[in-house]
Amino acid sequence: MRTDDQPALDFPVWADHSQTVVVDPVTGLSFVELSHVWGTHTPVYPGYPDIVIRRAVSHASHGVMSQHIVTVMHNGTHVNAPAHLIQGGAGIGEVPVDRFFGSGVVLGIEKGEWELVEPADLEGCGIDVSPGDIVIVNTGWHRRYSDSQEYFGEGPGLSEAAARWLIERGVKLVGVDTASIDHPMATSLGRHRGGPIVKALPKRYEERRGRGPEDDFPDWLPAHRALLGAGIPTIENVGGNVDLLTGKRCTFQAVPLYWPRGDASIVRFVAIFDPSGGYRLESGAESD
Repeated sequence: MRTDDQPALDFPVWADHSQTVVVDPVTGLSFVELSHVWGTHTPVYPGYPDIVIRRAVSHASHGVMSQHIVTVMHNGTHVNAPAHLIQGGAGIGEVPVDRFFGSGVVLGIEKGEWELVEPADLEGCGIDVSPGDIVIVNTGWHRRYSDSQEYFGEGPGLSEAAARWLIERGVKLVGVDTASIDHPMATSLGRHRGGPIVKALPKRYEERRGRGPEDDFPDWLPAHRALLGAGIPTIENVGGNVDLLTGKRCTFQAVPLYWPRGDASIVRFVAIFDPSGGYRLESGAESD
């Protein structure tokens, strides 16, 4: 394997993306990292405890290393199951595995502070979305990924109408490069369901927008509930080199743990891109 030259990107020291595009010398397939680096310094969603990783045994003491991890599954790049929000919905290990592998598109929809992705944005990308597609929305917000109120509390989100647009087109998986499928003010970061978790955010929204967040976002997690209610898993915190694939059709893989009643799973999210368009999977038949 060889590694392609990478664009100069300003990531934190712990978020090294220098080895995130690998090209197979035989097939020419490019494997593109779409995950954020995961570990003890991974930014956690407000209200969640920090990730704890310790060595259960070490090389120096035991000649082998094994690590003990305590984490919420919604940290870093992860897939949400319907069970996350839908009573009686499928757990992450109950969702058919083919939902997490297949063809799809990366839609480039640059958005700024507290903006919404609407159906007109999805339609205006110039890329056809087909039934069975995996759809990734690149708002540009992954470039701000950090332990900050800006990333978690001031980013864009999908409107409920945008979620319905995707459902109507029969997509099988939806991913975003933001902390949540929904707008921050439609979550408990605002004044929903025990919020605001970040108490300064609603007031900041009012000061900058001249109206209360509950006026603009009266419903709690409408986009997320629509997608998960339709049985469509969602990926949050898409990152890595997603910019390299914007406007392209490729194959994605984000297979979660086989955890039948799990609400979510941290994943290694990878895109497989075929520049030649000529590669096909081997049949698997035995050779003579």
